[in-house]
Amino acid sequence: MKGTPVLAVRELRKNYGPVCAVAGVSFSVAKGTVFTLLGPNGAGKTTTLEILEGLREADSGEIELFGQTVRRVTPEMKNRMGVLLQEGGFEPYLRVREVLSLFAAFFQRPRPVKEVLAEVALEDKARALVKNLSGGQRQRLALGVALINDPELLFLDEPTTGLDPQARRNVWDVVERLKGEGKTIVLTTHYMEEAEALSDEVCIMDHGRVIAHGSPRDLTAGLGQDTFIEFEAPELPAALGDLPGEVHRDGTLLTLKTANLVASLEGLLSWSRNRGIELRNMVVRQPNLEDVFLALTGRRLRE
Repeated sequence: MKGTPVLAVRELRKNYGPVCAVAGVSFSVAKGTVFTLLGPNGAGKTTTLEILEGLREADSGEIELFGQTVRRVTPEMKNRMGVLLQEGGFEPYLRVREVLSLFAAFFQRPRPVKEVLAEVALEDKARALVKNLSGGQRQRLALGVALINDPELLFLDEPTTGLDPQARRNVWDVVERLKGEGKTIVLTTHYMEEAEALSDEVCIMDHGRVIAHGSPRDLTAGLGQDTFIEFEAPELPAALGDLPGEVHRDGTLLTLKTANLVASLEGLLSWSRNRGIELRNMVVRQPNLEDVFLALTGRRLRE
């Protein structure tokens, strides 16, 4: 990791009655990096972020933020942070420029609204009503609100959930530009491809715990030199044990893990011919973060 830690948490815990949402989470975030909390819905990502944003108080644990150790985030620290929540909740009959101006009034030295509009590519929507924005434009507006105070540390909670692929890519481009400007970004997502595309460091969470931590490359390298063959087989036999390798089934999607690609492809094609099974949408790929999660938990991120 480059730079010095902007944020560190140690043994963070939060319970809601009998439910343990965060169970002893520890990690640190270096300055000028994108740090991602990756995991399925309900893993504890949002609760962890809400504690770090000062929206909730942890039951126990320690937070080190901007070089100070605290139990709860202070108002002074919040002035140095930007937050994009899962739901912006902006008044639908305000105009885009008015929303940014409103939030700018909360800070002593906000960035010029015009500058932020350009940053999030909403200059041509400055006079548009919030209710008339597309999902991607609303997310860019929420990102603009998070940037209005020129924060050192930016929290993005599921910034692309529900967006179409193009809108998601637009948000990725903004995150890349912010990183290039030296911002420190803490991101939550359950999209493994988003984590792989944007992250310097990834913390994989499940059931409120950190189950793996490292760069995307280091985490996938831990799976060794295996290759994965993915394909769909609409008609599956009851027994899959004859396939030439370790198999995971997700509906009609099969993932075959192999250390010998040529032999496995030959065996797979022979298997399909002998049983009269059509193989569709076959893909040969290297390990990804989804495979890391599957190896650790026995299920996929989206399950």
